[in-house]
Amino acid sequence: MGCRIADNMRRTDERMLYVEISQAGVERLRERGLTTTPHEVAVAEADVAILALPDNLIGRVAPSIVPGLKSGAMLICLDPAAPYAGVLPNRSDITYFVTHPCHPPVVNDEVDPEAKMDFFGAIKAKQHIVCALMQGPESDYAKGEAVCRAMFAPVMRAHRVTVEQMAILEPALSETVVATCMVVIREAIDEAVKRGVPKEAAIDFILGHINVDIGICFGYIGSPFSDGALKAIERGKKSIFQPDWRKVFEPENVMAEIQAITTKPVA
Repeated sequence: MGCRIADNMRRTDERMLYVEISQAGVERLRERGLTTTPHEVAVAEADVAILALPDNLIGRVAPSIVPGLKSGAMLICLDPAAPYAGVLPNRSDITYFVTHPCHPPVVNDEVDPEAKMDFFGAIKAKQHIVCALMQGPESDYAKGEAVCRAMFAPVMRAHRVTVEQMAILEPALSETVVATCMVVIREAIDEAVKRGVPKEAAIDFILGHINVDIGICFGYIGSPFSDGALKAIERGKKSIFQPDWRKVFEPENVMAEIQAITTKPVA
């Protein structure tokens, strides 16, 4: 993510300073013709500081960043986990802005083959983003959104949400529910293959059916599920999902997920 952001921000008129401590990271910047700036210098000069870090490192790194920022500066986090967990240092005279990419949508108008294969976005495929002004003057929202649009370009819609709402979107909705379902789908394909279905046939069949299911569930097409499919869905939900699965959206469960993300050991 840091490299994609660096590539995109080079296309803007902003003056960028890059801080990197790992040799691999320094080399990736060098390959782009970019050099690093000492941590203390970059922090002191920054109008906007972007923490392109794993969630479980922000609680360790932020205390070395925030005190050195000048009054009125903005700190941008790329995920709601650390801010929602309360690991950012208290400092009322700076702005905390949180953002996350929605990633390129499955239903799109991309025609460029490279854009079609840009699954994460911020390279060629258009995507939407979510943004939250966690603290700071209201006038800073527009500045934060503008920076985020540049970071994740090309961007279509920028949805304004709260940090709490962003935590519902991720991890609760996108990871706990949707990613889990997608992993189960992949495991189900593997099970079908074990039972004799040719692998390519199983993958082609399911990717096509996922496309139809998206069209039906999200109202892109007028066709409903068939009576047979509705009966299979009813049976499937009872055998695959727990009756109380929606509890993953309860605040205490969202926080439990956040705590697991932000405190996991570093390999």
